Amino acid sequence: MPIDLYYMSLSAPCRAVLLTAKMVGVELNLKVVNLLAGEQMKPEFLKINPQHTVPTLDDSGFVLTESRAICAYLANKYGKDDKLYPKSPKDRAVVDQRLFFDLGVFYSAFSDYYYPVIFRGAKSLDDGKKKKLDEALRFFNMFVSDRDFAAGDHLTIADLSLMASASTMERVNPKIFDEYPKIKEWMERCKNQIPDYHDLNEVGADIFGQIGQSALAKIH
Repeated sequence: MPIDLYYMSLSAPCRAVLLTAKMVGVELNLKVVNLLAGEQMKPEFLKINPQHTVPTLDDSGFVLTESRAICAYLANKYGKDDKLYPKSPKDRAVVDQRLFFDLGVFYSAFSDYYYPVIFRGAKSLDDGKKKKLDEALRFFNMFVSDRDFAAGDHLTIADLSLMASASTMERVNPKIFDEYPKIKEWMERCKNQIPDYHDLNEVGADIFGQIGQSALAKIH
């Protein structure tokens, strides 16, 4: 039976799960949760996920939250081989490190810098947080400077998660990667290997970008 995914296309983590499901051939029963309208606080959703976050996966009663954990679960359970999430301890450790980097450094630095203006009404961007974002971008540019993909020589769930993040960042600030050519090259390689990339990721990233650019235009 289809797996339920509670999601919102604006969310980069949700789109990472969509990309992973597509890569492993899993059919998802998509259930939209409009965070901007507060639907995550409805009692029926809180019963499924008391943390009221998306994405939330329900696989025949097995409920899992946190996008990177969901991506790993889907690859482990439904992947036809271990390319997306290698079984080799060392290879998997590198994939995990990149996933944790995406969560704790890459997208975190982006959201810390831009979210106060986009979602919380801040009237200016914080220069100190800009330095942290620049540092994160330099780190990732270094990661992909000597390899084709984020964790090695082929696409993994680390790339899917990081691509959802990077595309969102680029839609908010189209020039964000101008000084990081290796990131741009990596993005093009990923786009060419991910089926239905435009519909599953770029459409939602575009909508997020419109919201972000509209908010930023008000402070310039």
